[in-house]
Amino acid sequence: MKVSVIIPVYNEQARINDLIRDIRSKSDCEIVICDPNGETVKSINDNSVMCVSSSKGRGIQMNTGAGKATGDLLVFLHADTILPDGFETEVRDVLSGYDVGAFHLEIDNRKFIFRIIEKGVSIRNRITRIPYGDQALFCTREAFEAVGGFQNISLMEDVRFMQDMKRKKKRIYLSGTPVRTSARRWEQEGFLFTCMRNWSIITLYYLGVSPNFLKRFYK
Repeated sequence: MKVSVIIPVYNEQARINDLIRDIRSKSDCEIVICDPNGETVKSINDNSVMCVSSSKGRGIQMNTGAGKATGDLLVFLHADTILPDGFETEVRDVLSGYDVGAFHLEIDNRKFIFRIIEKGVSIRNRITRIPYGDQALFCTREAFEAVGGFQNISLMEDVRFMQDMKRKKKRIYLSGTPVRTSARRWEQEGFLFTCMRNWSIITLYYLGVSPNFLKRFYK
């Protein structure tokens, strides 16, 4: 079955070609870039990449990309996350028996405190069965369509997506293979502030606060 990697972007000119080259070194899968303002796609120098225009918002960008993609198996990748070697084979193998999955989170910073975060995420995933988007969610097209794709909300679209998968009783797989995600937000905004802000937003979301309201606190 064909694998499509869908990447929502916004002003990622500085890193997009490195990301594409990394994927190409590991797979000849379809790559779909979803860009709301066209600035990122102007810098892409790989003609095999499918570039699509979309309204801004990660959820709607990923839905647009999925609609244009021709693959039966969909991987949703953040622009600051690196897929592992052999990811295409693992996605195929996993989705032959499951509906949706995610990789293990690895943060691209050697400080020990980030290993604690990674361990906490792993424990959270095992308890809730709700991995987040920075773990490169992947699913069958059938499962994607069964839940109606991602909700067009300002924040937490990945959490809502996995909640919808659980409600539909889709089979969820948590891989032990890591994806490497950038520590840039922690490095730019400060470790303590970023962690407290993220935990507060997640808690308020589960308490029923609107994602559109929570977006005000997440730049």
